[in-house]
Amino acid sequence: MENLRARLRFGSKEEDVKLRKRRSLLYSKEELNPLNDGELTARVVVFSVVFRLINCLLVQSSFVPDEYWQSVEVSHRMVFNYGYLTWEWKAGLRGFLYPLLFAFLYKILHLINYDSVHLLIWLPRIIQALLAAFADAKFFFLIRTLENHDVAKWTFFCHMCSWFTWFCCTRTLTNSTETSITCLALFYFPLPGSKTHSSKKYLALVALAVIIRPTALIVWFPLILYHFWHQDDKLRLITHNYIPIGTLAVVISTAIDCVFYEKWALVQWNFVKFNIIHSVAEFYGSHPWHWYFTQGFAVVIGPHLPFFLHGCSLAFRRYKVLLAAVVWTIVVYSLLPHKEFRFIYPVLPFCMVFCGMSLAHLKAWRRAAAAALLMANLVPALYTGLVHQRGTLDVMNHLQTLCDVNDSTRLQPDVLFLMPCHSTPFYSHVHCPLKMRFLECPPDLGEDGYFEEAERFYDDPLLWLRTSFPNKSSLPTHLVLFDVLEQQISMFLKGNNFVRTAKIFHSHFPEGRVGGSIFIYERH
Repeated sequence: MENLRARLRFGSKEEDVKLRKRRSLLYSKEELNPLNDGELTARVVVFSVVFRLINCLLVQSSFVPDEYWQSVEVSHRMVFNYGYLTWEWKAGLRGFLYPLLFAFLYKILHLINYDSVHLLIWLPRIIQALLAAFADAKFFFLIRTLENHDVAKWTFFCHMCSWFTWFCCTRTLTNSTETSITCLALFYFPLPGSKTHSSKKYLALVALAVIIRPTALIVWFPLILYHFWHQDDKLRLITHNYIPIGTLAVVISTAIDCVFYEKWALVQWNFVKFNIIHSVAEFYGSHPWHWYFTQGFAVVIGPHLPFFLHGCSLAFRRYKVLLAAVVWTIVVYSLLPHKEFRFIYPVLPFCMVFCGMSLAHLKAWRRAAAAALLMANLVPALYTGLVHQRGTLDVMNHLQTLCDVNDSTRLQPDVLFLMPCHSTPFYSHVHCPLKMRFLECPPDLGEDGYFEEAERFYDDPLLWLRTSFPNKSSLPTHLVLFDVLEQQISMFLKGNNFVRTAKIFHSHFPEGRVGGSIFIYERH
């Protein structure tokens, strides 16, 4: 016995290491030093916050119009009483809860006289970044309760290096917020082996996601069904959770919308009625049914795809409910004619669980595989964030300088955007009552005398311009257009003394009516 004690106390370094390894295997997750857990928590949270703030600063491009027109443009109008609301807000399709968050920030800035255009642009994105960071941290700790630290580490790595998450998560998109809330709700969802589950908390977060974007129910339907099927006391789950949480969410949402619409409005029903029953969403483009399977999903998951497929073969049985949610979401969205990459973004964290399992299982090869995965994601993340489609934001910086024009001898600025409708942000990115207008494109809602202004313009640009501006006194002072349009209206530009004052890079991949550069013309 004494010899054994001596060996334990004064053994070689190799024996000491072996002993520690053996002892570490005996400790369960609950027996780990609380201080170490606290340090780990702090490190993960700090890293997530710093990473997402850098992420926010390095995404300086545009993605889709909803990033502005369904969030900060609405918020700007709510607080400063000028701006433009798209047809969805006039038809009662959108809820005010999401833009209300940014309106609250804007109001505070206005009251303390700090409502500069730069703060109005960046503060909402910083809020999105902090929400994403909180969701990232919760995602890591969820996997750590389900698996060992090694799997959690590699799953977190996969999640953080996803190019599409980098591209989307700090944008003021309802899809971005829906995805962050989905991560938070998953932390409390009763997955097999989870020790953090809470029915009330996850259902409350799901209800919040549905208020912000009704289609969040598509992602959560199989998960809620799974929970109901495995719940012993189903009646109690319905009466104590489903009904009260669902009712409260609808009441709060409806009350907020009724206040701001100044009439009765149930936006969730309007959203379903217009977009699904009346297929209004198809007006903005359609794709074949297989688009998500052949293109959409591969682009969103990106270089992670082989790891996802490998992880599915390893963890199919353990996380079949998550895989079912991924497949279900893609199938449902495939049945709808209008398709976009961002629609399936909320299931990307589910996919990262399988990617992390794959990397952890690779053992000797995983560091090389991780390095290759990181580099493969780094290129598209930086390119799409800093280069591709940045012109529509840069042009607003140029136009913002027109707000400072106080010369009484010059005409007051009047800007006309001759671009596909909603190509740029609007008053949220200039923050002054500058006279601006663009080519409108509301869908046909069965109203008499309907016409789409943008389509009419592109059918014959010269005719539209001559008809809309029969004399020089009605002409705008500035025109903003993509380079592909310049040749078609060159006669109008020369005849009315318009001179190009700026050329702004937009994209290396011009397509259709969207060119590689944006021109600003000023009338002299």
